[in-house]
Amino acid sequence: MADPILDIRGLSKSFGALKATDDVTLDLRPGEIHALIGPNGAGKSTLIKQISGEIAPDAGEVRLRGRSLSGIDAAGRARMGMARSFQVSSVAPEFSVLQNVVLAAQGASGATFRFFRPVMRDAGLLETARDCIAQAGLSGRETVPAAELAHGERRKLEIAMALALRPALFLLDEPMAGMGTEGATALGDLLDALRHRAPILLVEHDMDAVFRLSDRVSVLVYGRVIATGTPDEIRTDREVQRVYLGEEA
Repeated sequence: MADPILDIRGLSKSFGALKATDDVTLDLRPGEIHALIGPNGAGKSTLIKQISGEIAPDAGEVRLRGRSLSGIDAAGRARMGMARSFQVSSVAPEFSVLQNVVLAAQGASGATFRFFRPVMRDAGLLETARDCIAQAGLSGRETVPAAELAHGERRKLEIAMALALRPALFLLDEPMAGMGTEGATALGDLLDALRHRAPILLVEHDMDAVFRLSDRVSVLVYGRVIATGTPDEIRTDREVQRVYLGEEA
């Protein structure tokens, strides 16, 4: 079995008397989609923020390709290849698709800030950006302002920007939220293809998508992982059925 790309051991975080995450341990392996599911308030968002470096855990450790990330902030983790997508603030709505992805590629290069016009004449950044746009399924939409994109296209733009980070892994937080059946299926097909570029830790409430796409599923309830297994194992787990899947049904 290949060594995990992402290894999470014993992460805990409390806010006063509330334990948002409680001794969470899981990993992400090359080429896989590992879904994280659970009811609202289970601690999924807090866990993702600890993994990405937005908040520090009270205990535990996150390792990327065997290296501890303790003391490394969110920007540093992104430069190391931890691509977190679907954050509204990451997209500049007044900029075109191409401009947004070029700026993401510039940030991934570790270059210091340069004026916008020279950046848009950088042949290397433009080539990288166009390649990421094509992989995300937005070819032909390069000049469209982000504000004019349809909801599903906006998701694809966020994926293109994440690809520009040359990711070691993707952290995707509810990518299907607000999408209809057709859009969710198309986005799922894209994620299925991207797993071979970099593995995906997927937080998602769409159970059809979770069970169709995932290699493994972890169930988080009240900050604790109560089960991890294949989709079939999770479907038939009595404790999961009692506390979560029964509720979903």
